[in-house]
Amino acid sequence: MIDRLVDTGIPVERCCEVLGVTRQSYYKHKHSPTTATQLRRKWLTGLIREVHIASRGTYGYRRVHAELTLGMDITVCPRTVSVLMSRAGIHGLPGPVRIKRLRGVATADDLVNRKFHRLHPNELWVTDITQHRTREGWPYCRLVDRFPCRCRPGG
Repeated sequence: MIDRLVDTGIPVERCCEVLGVTRQSYYKHKHSPTTATQLRRKWLTGLIREVHIASRGTYGYRRVHAELTLGMDITVCPRTVSVLMSRAGIHGLPGPVRIKRLRGVATADDLVNRKFHRLHPNELWVTDITQHRTREGWPYCRLVDRFPCRCRPGG
């Protein structure tokens, strides 16, 4: 950040003073060589971006980790993949929704006892609603079906 400010014409001393950094620490950090860990993390971040783009932005850290270890034979910890993805702002799509069931609470009664055949038209109507998670939100799909009478042809 100090380098960017200096490029705009602000003196190094002023930048260090405002940011609360000593001038000596800034120059020591600036002239220190890049460590092997930093190089490996930059390289891994590039690979993670490639895998994420190849998955059309759907893979989270678990699948990216699996692709790196199983597909590319790279030894890396899942936590490292998670941290590098977070720092790079890479996120996968939400996974499956975990459903919490309440014990002892009936969700719905079977009012037709699984007998869908009826003798006359419009005796039985069945409906269902479901929701799907997408990037834009939650669309709801509704189905209403009328079971026709099977007592006469075409009925």
